[in-house]
Amino acid sequence: MGSAEVPGAGNGWPQLRVDDWIQTRDTVHMWTQIVGKIRMALTPMLNHWWHVTLYVTPRGLSTSKIPYGGGAFDIEFDFCDHQLHVRASDGTTRSVVLEPKSVAAFHAEVFETLARLGIQAPIRAVPNEVEPAIPFADDHQHASYDPRAIRTFWQQLLQADRVLNEFRSHFRGKASPVHLFWGSMDLAYARFSGRAAPTHPGGVPNCADWVMVEGYSHELSSCGFWPGVGEEGAFYAYTYPEPPGYAQYVSEADGVVYRQSDRLYLLPYENVRSAPDPDSKLLRFLHSTYEAAAETGRWDRAGLEVDRDGWRR
Repeated sequence: MGSAEVPGAGNGWPQLRVDDWIQTRDTVHMWTQIVGKIRMALTPMLNHWWHVTLYVTPRGLSTSKIPYGGGAFDIEFDFCDHQLHVRASDGTTRSVVLEPKSVAAFHAEVFETLARLGIQAPIRAVPNEVEPAIPFADDHQHASYDPRAIRTFWQQLLQADRVLNEFRSHFRGKASPVHLFWGSMDLAYARFSGRAAPTHPGGVPNCADWVMVEGYSHELSSCGFWPGVGEEGAFYAYTYPEPPGYAQYVSEADGVVYRQSDRLYLLPYENVRSAPDPDSKLLRFLHSTYEAAAETGRWDRAGLEVDRDGWRR
């Protein structure tokens, strides 16, 4: 499918209503959890769970390199040809077709494919951060795959990833990559103040509290794109811990809202997509919500931020 066939993609920011692909989204969400757990099982642990995430590629989503024995392999969702590729460093490759099939069938095919490559990856085969948490091998409920919708979603991720990486370049302190967390299926980026944070209370469905404690062990300002809210998904931003005044800092004039129930700012995706300059609109949201965290949280902005004009000179 060419980009001309994607609704609203004239400026590179395609339109995709959540209600039009929710069944495909929920199925692929479970598929990404299976693949992400394989990476988690075989990759050395990194702080804040950065070793478990997926990354946007020119064709879809990838685990990046996973060490195995004396070599390595990777797994990539190819949303152009609709294949899941497993590629090993010895030159062998196997693929699983991405098409309407149950989570149970996908789970079985992926592990059969790994076995043919001589790869063993024991995982806890139950999803996280969802309710109910149906074991992958028993999940015949989620079985949708709309190739057009999933390719459009990937193109949304391409745009979001590009702008988030531009935003990332303004910060010299400790910061995460731009990566997709498969627990909640959001593309995320976080900046850190350098100070330890109070213990996170946990409480996320089907996710041990100690997982959240590690993820939020240090003060952060986080942002990203989440396809699970609103008409077409939304960009979000929050800080942990949230200082007094943070929720009132950013103006709601641009369509930005602060959702008290989740303690985060939201900017609807459609507001960005339909803007005369989508990149600038999104960057204003990212910079302003970070400023809210840094100012109300008393971050060392002079020591953490990049002088971009100085670099240009």
